[in-house]
Amino acid sequence: MKKIHYLLFLLLSTSMFSQEKLSLETCYSLLNKNYPLAKQSDILAKQNELDLAAISNIKLPTLELGAQTTYQSDVTQMPISIPNTTVESPNKDQYKATLSVNQLIYKGGFIDATAKVSQASLKTQQKQVEVTLYQLKKQVNTYFFLVVLFNEKMELLRAKKTMLEAKLNEVKAGIKFGALLPTSDYVIEAEVLKIKQQLEALSLNKSSLIKSLAQLIGTPISTHTEFENPTITTDFNTDLERPELALFQLQKEQIETSEKLLSKQNSPNIIGFATGGYGNPGLNMLDNSFQTFYQVGVKLNWNIFDWNANKKQRESLLINKEIVENQEAVFQLNTAIELQQKQTEINKLSNLINSDLKIIELRKKILKSAESQLKNGVITSAAYITEVTNLFEAENNLQTHKIEMLLEKANYNTIKGN
Repeated sequence: MKKIHYLLFLLLSTSMFSQEKLSLETCYSLLNKNYPLAKQSDILAKQNELDLAAISNIKLPTLELGAQTTYQSDVTQMPISIPNTTVESPNKDQYKATLSVNQLIYKGGFIDATAKVSQASLKTQQKQVEVTLYQLKKQVNTYFFLVVLFNEKMELLRAKKTMLEAKLNEVKAGIKFGALLPTSDYVIEAEVLKIKQQLEALSLNKSSLIKSLAQLIGTPISTHTEFENPTITTDFNTDLERPELALFQLQKEQIETSEKLLSKQNSPNIIGFATGGYGNPGLNMLDNSFQTFYQVGVKLNWNIFDWNANKKQRESLLINKEIVENQEAVFQLNTAIELQQKQTEINKLSNLINSDLKIIELRKKILKSAESQLKNGVITSAAYITEVTNLFEAENNLQTHKIEMLLEKANYNTIKGN
């Protein structure tokens, strides 16, 4: 039964878009969900949990078991003799086993600062993942609108083919009744065959694009899926909302937390300890026998001079912060230039579309006149085909410019961060 459910699930997932419409926004959503890199944010979060747990464990007491046996060439001896008293010298072979407990009492905030660095690093890495995914949106735009463009081209070709097939029937009727030359239908038949070739080539290219888009968004797409032709509006201002800007800010914050960590690196460490042991000799060096012993106390470690190594590391971090600020300024400048270029391209395409509409109106009038002339035998079918092709090219240019403008608008919004 489980196998049947699994097969049904695969079947449903495979035909997910077989009967549905696919929008550009849906592609964006699927990209962020299914692209392999998207899983890295959760992986980084799990890794950070382990890092924070390890950092927190520094506050816990540590146990250290030690054992040693030694043989030495000489031992401590009494420099004087005491009457009626025998003082034995320790054995040259000595044995000792100890168990020590150390508890960190004070470390100058170093542990908390280390945890903050780890958290800042996690946020930066996760934002980098988001930036990488966002940069793939341009690739999605290209695939999506190329498919839309191919669909429009194929629709135009089918319309042209239908019109020529109807005209072919008229021409054959004219040949039959002697109104047209016997070979007039050959030119139209050849053009119909040429259109079939073009449709086949476009279909293959479209299938290849759909496969590439499906791989990118991690979801199978049927060749019968309808790609929605979106309405895209653009606001021509320079206010950026790119995730890269947030990444630059997080990188600077990470540098600041690292600098704070370095400032606490040379703080004094206060450690409480207790050591119990068994050995020969014990703490009493004059008692030449196995004894138990213990020590308890507090110790202070403080590196009060490191030849300014810590100071130089902190200065280096501040330079890194300046580098990030410089990268941010370069990014904003390059993005502003790119937006200006896209805006110019959009305006150019808008003008071309207006010209295309006027050209199409003129081409329709010319073709209407050519149809009448062909019917009356004034022009050849080849001349008629030329006018049909001219109208088709004008309509094709219009659709191409419309889709190109949609692509440029989508890329403009992507560059801007919308």
